[in-house]
Order: sequence, then C-alpha cells, then structure tokens
Amino acid sequence: MKKTLVALLLCAAATLVATPARAGATVVNGGFETDAGTAAPTGWSSSGTVSADFTESGGHSGSYRLSHWSTAAYRVETRQRLTGLGYGAYTLRVWVRSGAAGQSWIALRDCGSPDKTTYAPVSSSEWLQVAVTQTVTSGACTIVLGTSAAAGGWANFDDVAFARGSSGLAVKGADVSSLAKSEARGGVYRTSSGATGDALTILKGGGVNYARLKVWVNPADGYNTKTQVLAMARRIKALGMGLLVDFHYSDTWADPGKQYKPAAWTGYTYDRLKTAVYDHTYDVLSALKAQGTTADMVQVGNEINDGMLWEDGRSSDFGKLAGLLNSGYAAVKAVSSSTKVVLHLAEGGNNALFRWWFDSAAARGVAYDVIGVSYYPYWHGTFGAFQANLNDIAARYGKPVLVVETAYPFSTGNEDGLGNIITSAEPVAGYPASPAGQAAMLRDVMSLVQAVRDGRGLGVVYWEPTWTAVSGNGWDPADPSSGNGWENQALFDFGDRALPALAEFGHQ
Repeated sequence: MKKTLVALLLCAAATLVATPARAGATVVNGGFETDAGTAAPTGWSSSGTVSADFTESGGHSGSYRLSHWSTAAYRVETRQRLTGLGYGAYTLRVWVRSGAAGQSWIALRDCGSPDKTTYAPVSSSEWLQVAVTQTVTSGACTIVLGTSAAAGGWANFDDVAFARGSSGLAVKGADVSSLAKSEARGGVYRTSSGATGDALTILKGGGVNYARLKVWVNPADGYNTKTQVLAMARRIKALGMGLLVDFHYSDTWADPGKQYKPAAWTGYTYDRLKTAVYDHTYDVLSALKAQGTTADMVQVGNEINDGMLWEDGRSSDFGKLAGLLNSGYAAVKAVSSSTKVVLHLAEGGNNALFRWWFDSAAARGVAYDVIGVSYYPYWHGTFGAFQANLNDIAARYGKPVLVVETAYPFSTGNEDGLGNIITSAEPVAGYPASPAGQAAMLRDVMSLVQAVRDGRGLGVVYWEPTWTAVSGNGWDPADPSSGNGWENQALFDFGDRALPALAEFGHQ
C-alpha cells in the first residue's frame, strides 16, 4: 500500500463514519473514481477499523479502487444502502483481489430476507469477480464489502454493480460412482458428529442436490454398469436429487490420456460404432426412464479433449467425432427430450483448448445443451484463467457451463497402500491441504461459477467425495488389491466423518 496512506491508518478505531445520504437503486461511486484517494469514498460509509478503509490508484477499471489494509489486525466493512427497490431477486457483483482465504467478503444485508455472503478467493495478482444474490422484500438492501485480517492483510474492491436477477447455483453435485462398491466392501459413512448413516442422505443433508454416476460398458469388476446405475438411481431419486449420467463408452477409465473402446466394440466399423453409441446410450437411459428415474442430464463422453473411442473418434478427425457425439445426443433425446446433454472437457483454465474444440463442434453441427468442465485447481490453471474461460465460453456459445469435476485434499496423509495423487501440503497457494483449506477451495470454486455472466454458471459437482480407503475398492476394476490414491480428497475423513467442506454446498 502507498506510504502516503500510513497517516490514515494510525487512527484506527471501531467507530462508524457518518452515513452518506441514502442512495437510490443505482450504486453511487461503484468504481471509486469520485473523490479518489480519500479515506471515506463518496456514497459509502464504513464501520469497524475505519482507517483501514480508503481509495487509492490501481483499479480493475478506471484509475482507482477501494482498499482495505492496516499495519495492525483489523476488521472493516464498507457499506451502501440502496432504497426504492421492487420485490424480487437482485445480484451484487464486485471485482476483488484478496491476500488470504476467507478474509474478505461481499454481502447483501437487511433486504427483508436472511443475509447472504460470498467470500473472495485468494488472488494476489488477478482480479476476480464474485457475486451474491438475495431476494429483496422490504424495498431496500445494504451492500457490504468487508475484510477481517491480520496486520498487513489486504483486499481490493472495484466495479461494484447491483441489478435485478439471480446468480445462484442450480446444481450442487457429487459424483458417487464408487459408492456402491464401497458399501459392498464394508465402507462406512458418518455425519460430522460421528453418527453412522447412509452416505447419500449425509450428502443431501450437507446441501448436495445432484448425483453423478459414470457408466462403463463391461468392466472387469461388474460395477458402473447399467445394473449398478439403475440401483443407485433409485436411491438418488428417492431423496429428491437430480441425476447426471456420465457415459465413458469404455470398459474402464476414459479421460484426456485414454479413450479406449470397449472390448466388445474393438472390431467395429465406424458406422457400427455410431450405432453402438446410440444403442448403448438408449438402452441405459430407457431402462432408467422405465423405472421412473429419468436422467436429468447426460454426458456423451468423459473429458473428451481428444475425442473418444480411439482411434475412430479422435479430435484430429472432428468430422468422425461429431458423428459419434450426435449419435449419443439423438439417443438421449429419443428417451427424454427434456434431458440435457453435456459435452465435457478437462483443463478448465485452458481457453484456447475450449475455443478450438467447441468452434470445431459448431462447424460440424454437433448438438448439445451444456458445456461441462473439469477444474482441478492444482492442475488446470489459475482462478483468473478459469473464470475468464467460463465467461468466454458461456457467452461465445450461448450455453450454461457446469463444473462436472473438481476436488481438493483435506490432508497429506495416506490411509491405504497406494500413494496419493496429490501430496503437497499446499497444492494451491493460500489453500493448505487441511479440512479448512479444502472447505475454502470448494467454497471459492463455487463462488467463481456463481459469478458467470448472465446467470450461465449452472453449478459444481465434486468428484468422488465418498471414495474413502476401503479394501477392495481401488482404482483398477481388474485388480481388487489396488488402492485409490484419492482418499485424501474425499469429503469424509480417515475416521469416515463428513468434513467441513460438505457444509459449503448448503451455504451457496
């Protein structure tokens, strides 16, 4: 922070700066350009350590920004009251940079409904936009920009906007593909207080409203087949949860590095492959519909950066890939026209990949409803790159975006014989591999999706939260002795108790 501001910070006090004249429905001085360089921005009031609240040069846009900073520990909130508001949902959007997880927030208060808060992700060099939505029932609402930090902790805010409309997450999901096998092998799940219970019920109690199930064609262990999916779907729908079915079109894992055909399909011609995709997709989905558990969303392929059903469906021959994808789409819609089709790529921060892939899909008439994204923050780019990609592809293709896979470790420990995939004590700066770090990461990924423009951030699905260390439930369907390498990223700890991150779904 600028040295010229030190004098302002020497008089820190937990008092309220005189409240300015009541603002109307439009934010006053939302860019902090009026009376810039002052301790009390025009149109705003401050409470708490008021000397930690000031404007200075270096805005997200324009010349100035609001900053929170002090040489001593502090808590400060900058507020503006908006009046003359009609009944309905309103969304506050703010560009933020913050030096530590959970130290800064934006909120809507005293709107006639319960107060709502969104925390700022850690970002020392990139501006990120966060949003919070509230229903105004009293004709007025207070905008709050807040920070609570140790000495030297800081945050920047700029370009505050408030408008009618909602920006919530419709999908707060969990991929529970490994759950059936875990339960069959003796897996146990407990609430945060230690009570043993049904894993799906515990997830729902934490705020999860969607479940994702992968489908393999003929896996060695007999799990993730149509039979298993039907049984799990009955449990999921009985709890009132949405269902996302993820077709891998393989007997084993399909991802950007491997898209192997099912053994039964290896000798098929390309035309026969298109028929097989249709028939397999239709068979599973029609069985789901027949038992009253119609899929709400369906992925035609999993992490298909380089296509599927290699070599016929490589992205390098996008015309053939398009034929396979459209065959899957046709099967989905033949069963249920209301079921949404998702096309899913990994590398959520790689905008060049997404533009190339979906431009190629558009040029070849590929049909779909939702863009699916994997975003593992330790692999897939910065928050800024992730948010920029989501905003770009949502606008460019006019589709909602859904993070169908994300996760983060709660520990560096290992509970089975296989080394963990992620072992760092702080895989992403500001987010330690701890229960609190995991919770903050999930919260902040959801907040970035919530802020996608035009309400096109559909939601977030956590990958394999129930894949705890259970003997016989390893990663390799052909090897019962294999471990999973993922137990330190589950949402249940090594004592099988639900972790704090699960509760973040209920806060969105």
